[in-house]
Amino acid sequence: MAYRNSIKEIAVLTDTNLNQGLSQSEAEKRWRRDGANELVEEKKESPIKIFLEQFKDPMVIILIIGAALSVTLGEAMDACIILFVIIMNALIGTGQVLKSEKALAALKQLIHPTCKVIRDGVLTEINSSECVVGDLIEFEAGDCIPCDLRLISTTRLKLDESLLTGESEPAEKNEFFVADGPLGPADQRNMAFMSTYVTSGRGRGIAVHCGMDSEVGKIAALLNKDNNEMTPMQRRMAEMGKMLGLLSVVLCAVMFAVGVIQGKNIFDMLLLAISLAVAAIPEGLPAVVTIVQAMGVTTMSSQNAIVRKLHAVETLGSVSVICSDKTGTLTQNKMNVVSTYSDREFDQPVTKEFLTICALCNNVETRGDTLLGDPSEKALVEFAQRHGIVKQQLECSQIRIDEIPFDSSRKKMSTIHEIGQEKVVYTKGAVDRIINQCTHLLVNGQKVLMSSYDKKCIMEASKIMGQKALRVFALAMKSAHTLREDTLEKDCTFVGLAGMMDPPREEVAEAIETCRKAQIRVVMITGDSPITAYAIGHQLKLVSREEDVMSGDEIDTLNDDQLLQACKRVRIFARVSPEHKVRLVESFKKNGGIVAMTGDGVNDAPALKSADIGIAMGENGSDVCKSASDILLTDDNFKTIVTAVEAGRNIYLKIQKAVYYLLSCNLGEIMTLFLAVLLLPHGVPALCAIQILWVNLVTDAFPALALGVEPDDRHVMEQKPRDPKESLFAHGGYAFVVCNGLYIGTISLVAFKYGLAHSTVMAQTMAFMVLSMSQLFHAMNCRNDKVSMFSIGLFKNKWLILTIVVGLALQVFVCHFPPMNLLLKTMPLALKEWLIVFGLSASTMVINEVSKLFNH
Repeated sequence: MAYRNSIKEIAVLTDTNLNQGLSQSEAEKRWRRDGANELVEEKKESPIKIFLEQFKDPMVIILIIGAALSVTLGEAMDACIILFVIIMNALIGTGQVLKSEKALAALKQLIHPTCKVIRDGVLTEINSSECVVGDLIEFEAGDCIPCDLRLISTTRLKLDESLLTGESEPAEKNEFFVADGPLGPADQRNMAFMSTYVTSGRGRGIAVHCGMDSEVGKIAALLNKDNNEMTPMQRRMAEMGKMLGLLSVVLCAVMFAVGVIQGKNIFDMLLLAISLAVAAIPEGLPAVVTIVQAMGVTTMSSQNAIVRKLHAVETLGSVSVICSDKTGTLTQNKMNVVSTYSDREFDQPVTKEFLTICALCNNVETRGDTLLGDPSEKALVEFAQRHGIVKQQLECSQIRIDEIPFDSSRKKMSTIHEIGQEKVVYTKGAVDRIINQCTHLLVNGQKVLMSSYDKKCIMEASKIMGQKALRVFALAMKSAHTLREDTLEKDCTFVGLAGMMDPPREEVAEAIETCRKAQIRVVMITGDSPITAYAIGHQLKLVSREEDVMSGDEIDTLNDDQLLQACKRVRIFARVSPEHKVRLVESFKKNGGIVAMTGDGVNDAPALKSADIGIAMGENGSDVCKSASDILLTDDNFKTIVTAVEAGRNIYLKIQKAVYYLLSCNLGEIMTLFLAVLLLPHGVPALCAIQILWVNLVTDAFPALALGVEPDDRHVMEQKPRDPKESLFAHGGYAFVVCNGLYIGTISLVAFKYGLAHSTVMAQTMAFMVLSMSQLFHAMNCRNDKVSMFSIGLFKNKWLILTIVVGLALQVFVCHFPPMNLLLKTMPLALKEWLIVFGLSASTMVINEVSKLFNH
């Protein structure tokens, strides 16, 4: 615990020289012993392992068994086609995983952190990963702290520790502070932590913890345990695979038994049973689901949301609770002057003197167009710039000659400037400290005597700003006739008050309103004070009562059951620790919610890992946070989350349409084969295995994919989130699939029966044509199982129209092209037969439209 040791004790413990630092040879020795100053990420799976993972799907396993049986029975062509589909599906899934990892790697390459270290008494710049325990590190405003440091020298040092502690206010540091007992990171004033930023001042420190031993590393270690819970869609597809596998086995056994009882050849019945097994399994379904999700991921990427895990898309679509960090997520993570008090009025045009003090009474540095320094001081400088007063230009005419620095006991600072032969003092600080040193105030550009009533009005104005959770600075000035420090800040003229805050992002209020319409709860979880959190939440219309805010201390007093009840009511949790965040996420999950956690700081990472879906900020997020996330927002925009939720919901609907289509088509194939054996014991199957594979992989697959690019449902965000336990076939889905499957099977059997009067080949050809074409027409029904295709726009999905036209043309081609006749065991049909085929096939649309009309 370095924060409990003095500077000399730390030098002894780390075996380093306070002036010379480590020698280069000693630093290299320690680096070889301890390793790089980096956070160890979860071990990435190799492409081969990712590829093999794709074969765990139950439906894929059944297809592999079917391919093996086909080879055993001499149907090598069938086996080759099945294996081709399996491998293509695996390649698509593998490619998507590798693509998302590549996008993340590209983001990391944008940053190459370096730091300044003293070795052998010489200040040099090295890669931050080369730091070792005992190194002397120097830093200044704008620098990132490379590892945990025990400070040994500071000059007006303040650090932005929001990524670690959640506090939006910079932390003041003091090298002479030594703790008596255990303290949390936020209270260790003599420490600088890895991944925090210097907002103002400069300092020097001894590296005491590097890499995974740092405070950030300890949090990263909590994330190494991967969360392998299946998403709702994964569970549904797994259950469907098992169900179809069982159905396949039962139907095959029944058909085989019926055939043997009828005295048919056992070898022929085995081939027929394999045909039925092929018909029962929608070979294209895993590929279609993967491709639809992958297309959705690509779309989301163009909308600034990078999906690290493919199935996270579907989970995001069923999110019912969004737990959002405040700083940098709901707010801009940038202080702004939002209210002023001058000339005895609120928010009136301010005076030149007001703007001059804002511009000059600070320690903000400029590097090109960038301002470096304390966020509150930068806010004052930017406020002056917005009103035409530029700090750099003003400093040329008002030369700074001295300063009385800010400290926590004085709560004010002053700068002394020379204007020609005159000297002027500009002061800013806490209202109560400034008001007591003022004898006059500026009114309409004139200096007037300050009355007790004026003081009362100023304090009341400060109170009003404070109630809005603004950080308030009082501004004052005086002409200096002497530079004696004990008189420089006395008898000043009060100029005004500047109230500032880290304001909400402009687009967040609209995004929260969209979530409200979609019945998604938005909950703010922050390390900031309850007052500040309530003020932001009230502006965003997240809360209307202070009772809807709960602090971390209050959480500690609640048992698990009480916290479950509180999570149903409370919308803002303030002053929370990383442990609180994890506990809150778990509570929302126990309440039945699908929980998304957004964040950017190291302190958010465990909660992101615990949530059903973790959403990290890509611009300002820590590496630990990004590694823990499922989705990365490249624009740090809360509104992008809502866009991603909408995309997730629409992707689910598209997958549902594809599943409905493929399963009703496969049920039609099963009915055709099964009913032909039961009702027409002629010894010839209605379809052969290669024809079924053609239907499943060519006729079915492309319309299913076209349903995957169906235009988005504009009203999807006006519906409540799906129940995670809800079946994929809820709200009439089973009836839609079964009725359409039975109808497709029936009309295919009618065509088969008609063809038998001429020849077996014509019977199989007509059944094959009706089955294929009726499924192509049926794709139009699946665009919406409840609303007429004419209501949603007949030609709105141009890809689906194209696949239907091409599919119909292909069926005519395989019927009349001799080589395809040999491969698919078909024959040319006459005009009469084609009219029968088209009439039966198109009737699927007519029947569905009539059904939708009556249901509506």
